[in-house]
Amino acid sequence: MRVQGWRRSWQERNKMERIDLYSRFTISALPWFFALAWQGVPFHSDIRHEPLPLALGVALLLASLAQCLLSNRNLPASYEHYLGVSVFPVRRLLAPVALLLLAIGLLAALAGVDGVNGAGLLLMALNAPMALVITRVLLVPVRRFLIESLGLTALITGALAAAGVRDGTLAAVVPCSLFGCVLVLISVRPSAWSMSVMWQAEEARDVQARLAVAEERLRFGRDMHDVLGRNLAVIALKSELAVELAQRGRPEAVDQMVEVQRIARASQQEVRDVVRGYREADLTTELAGAKGVLNAAGIECTVTGDGGERLPAPVQSALGWVVREAATNVLRHGDPRACVIRVTTTTDAAVLRVENDGAAAAAAPASGTPGSGLAGLRERLGALDGTLEAGLAKNGRFHLTASIPLTKAEGCRKRGMPPGTTVAPGVIVGPGRGLLEGRR
Repeated sequence: MRVQGWRRSWQERNKMERIDLYSRFTISALPWFFALAWQGVPFHSDIRHEPLPLALGVALLLASLAQCLLSNRNLPASYEHYLGVSVFPVRRLLAPVALLLLAIGLLAALAGVDGVNGAGLLLMALNAPMALVITRVLLVPVRRFLIESLGLTALITGALAAAGVRDGTLAAVVPCSLFGCVLVLISVRPSAWSMSVMWQAEEARDVQARLAVAEERLRFGRDMHDVLGRNLAVIALKSELAVELAQRGRPEAVDQMVEVQRIARASQQEVRDVVRGYREADLTTELAGAKGVLNAAGIECTVTGDGGERLPAPVQSALGWVVREAATNVLRHGDPRACVIRVTTTTDAAVLRVENDGAAAAAAPASGTPGSGLAGLRERLGALDGTLEAGLAKNGRFHLTASIPLTKAEGCRKRGMPPGTTVAPGVIVGPGRGLLEGRR
């Protein structure tokens, strides 16, 4: 049952958690491997099989195993310290340091009674600091760790020299002790560094996913505003007109309600398209729709200039949304009588100008605090290096000007951008002439 629990726990982890667990387990197993290999092997032939040397050897082995236990206990905290999650409590190093000093003393005593030959002594000297340095290497910078390794090597060498170890054996203790410390440095620290980089990358992916969700929400909100803003304004206008006509007993009220029904159904379909993330925008269609809606509301609307049929698809899409938002603002704000929409195309840029009267009362308070619709338009135009200017002129007329350079858009068209290519926030190349609103 316990094995099944471990197996289930492993399967429930994601890939990063599995790699992290594997790395931690590997580092935790290192001191045990070193202790059994370098501290246990000398019992076979290097330690004299006499009571005192064997007793000192067993005591040294037990001290090494205790060091392994403390190393495994401190490793998670040192790992978290290296990753910057928490601070390692220094007091937890007191017991490992005491065991290290005990191990060095036992090793010196074993050498002092001539209880171990040179090869076995070097293996034991190599193993003595391993459990502590595996933890320490994650707590201090590399330079400080190397300095501490030199100090630890000097301590071990001095203790063995005091015990009577001389000549080549004593000289070999220095590279053996340093080799163990450097081995830990080049194996444990890179492993922890790799894990920190992988966790940072994982966190970056999580942040990117959250940003994508937030961006999609902004796109959805902007599209809902663009799609429903004008239609709801028209529905409200025509409903009021139908009520007035019905109160007078005029049969035209039925026609107005039929028109309201048609617009409501069209809005319902457009909302479905927004939810699906697939919607086409076309400048010519939006110009005709804006003119029809404004004229139906009693506002004289004039569309002049180029219809934009030859403009690149990204430019048509962006300007189409400008026309829709502008018509919505004309219906909602002020008391306009006339509106002029002008599209001008040159070799360098496409410019859309919308001008209407009766906007003084509504536009003045809005200065400096543009609505979400204008902000969304600036995002769309900004993706094509375009600009949007809106404000009240001296003559009391409200002007809105959208300009898009044709260099970038024309380059996209000449390159033959394939369907699905993103050309503006929330706008991708569709299978036909127009652009499609979609998920990015």
